[in-house]
Parts: sequence; structure tokens; C-alpha cells
Amino acid sequence: MQEIFLNTIQDFNDYQGVETLHPLVSVVHVENTEHITECVMHYGLYAIYLKENKGCKLSYGRTPYDFDEMTVTSFAPGQVVRVEPNPEVPFAKFTALVFHPDLLNRTALGRQMSRYEFFGYSSSEALHLSATEVEVFRGVLAMIEQELHRAIDQHTRELIVSNIELLLNYCLRFYDRQFITREEINHSVVKKFVVLLDEYISSKSLRDGLPTVAYFADKCCLSSGYFGNLVRVETGRTAKDIISDHLLAHAKQLLNDEALTITIISRRLGFEYPQHFVRFFKSHTGKTPSAFRNEV
Repeated sequence: MQEIFLNTIQDFNDYQGVETLHPLVSVVHVENTEHITECVMHYGLYAIYLKENKGCKLSYGRTPYDFDEMTVTSFAPGQVVRVEPNPEVPFAKFTALVFHPDLLNRTALGRQMSRYEFFGYSSSEALHLSATEVEVFRGVLAMIEQELHRAIDQHTRELIVSNIELLLNYCLRFYDRQFITREEINHSVVKKFVVLLDEYISSKSLRDGLPTVAYFADKCCLSSGYFGNLVRVETGRTAKDIISDHLLAHAKQLLNDEALTITIISRRLGFEYPQHFVRFFKSHTGKTPSAFRNEV
């Protein structure tokens, strides 16, 4: 299987067969006439793809979504992506924005890139755009592309970075919309999360330790970032907060049994040390477990 390493903009442009207009950023339009071949791509760049092959109608759970969709997928430096051909769509048609991390050095955007968690989403958690959203997406890309065709001057970098930030902020908005329009499937994910959480605390915490967001994301077949954002949009609270709430509820229930020591309770809940449990309980209730027990 072919392995492709995309560590520079020149690497990416050479692979796509296009001219390099700027050493740190590129906008590329691709409409292949050759069949997609299986390969592994190693990214040293940020890449955002707008896949333009149309004609696909998607359904999530029992809820249909009939955008004549275009799909956005995003990759970050350090990610390795396997590309496999789809017999139904043998030719690739997409627009890509790629930019090197060095472009963001000493910029506000560079300091805030962790905010854009969708770079960590899996390909199955792609962003599906409506026709109006596609227009917005293309409009911002057009402004970046226009800058790339101008002679580089002291304003070029600032304007390009500003427009990249604008595009990323629109992606945040569109993902929030996607979470909302998939209310039914999102609700089922949260329901499954809560059931699995209570089961975990009751039967697995003693052996496996404290429950984590990553564990439940995996059980729901989602990446941690996408799962966390789905839960936040659906419930208004973070997955970590919900885990803490359920740990606290189980702790209070166990404290009602005076035959159980604080040490035993802390172990049952998954805390490695009793003092960690005491600190957790007091931070959420303002009381130590012993003080709470004495008041009951």
C-alpha cells in the first residue's frame, strides 16, 4: 500500500499536481479522472476538505437528512489517515484548504487551535453542509484564494490567518447546527451514555478505576471530542460533569450504609486513594463524606 507523507505545502501541491503560490498555505480544487487508490496519508499539515461528490442522501437512526450534501473533513498534524476507494464514487472531487502550523506562529489563532476540536473527529463524524452553508464555506475559501494570487506583502499573512479563523469559526457553528438537527440520534447516544455510566460505577469502578469520557465515547463508537461536544449540545453540560454527578449520587447512596467505611466506598467508586474521594466529595457538596453521613 502506498504511503504518502504531507509535511510541507510543497509536498501537498506536488501530490495534487498544482502550483505553489505560498510556502505555508494552499487552496486546491481537485476533480480526478483517475480512480481513487488505497493509500495511507501522513499529515504534517492542517487540512480541511470539502468533498464535492453529490447525490448521497443520509439517514441517522430513524431521522433522514436530505441536504444535497457536501461533506467537510478535517485533519491535523500528526494524524495518519487511510484512504480506501468507494465503488459508488470512484473519482475524487473536492476542494482543500491546507496550511502549515508555522503559518500560525505568534498569532492569536495559533494559541487557540485546541478550541477547534473537530480536527480530532473521525471521518464518520464529518460535517455535512446544507446548500447555504456550502456558499458560506466557499465564500471564505475564495477570499483566502484571492490573497494567494496577490503578490505577498506585509498584510498577506494577517489576512490569510484571519480568514482561516473565520472559516474555522463557521465550522464550529455548522457542527453545532448538525448536533441540533440530529436530535433523535444524539438523544439516544446520551441515553446510552447514562445507562452505561451507572452500570460502570456499579460493577466496574472497583476493578477498572474511575470512569472516563474516553471509555464511554468508545462504547458509543465516537471519538472523544465529538462525543463530548454532542453531550454538551444535547444536555447543556459536559460529559465530565455528568460523570461527576453520577459518582456523587452513588457516593451518597453508599454513605447511607454505615457498615461501609470511607475507604471501602472510595475503592468501590474507583478512587485510587481515600483522600482523593474525600476531596472530590467536599468539592461538590462542601462537606466531607463523614460529615455528610453524620447529617443523614
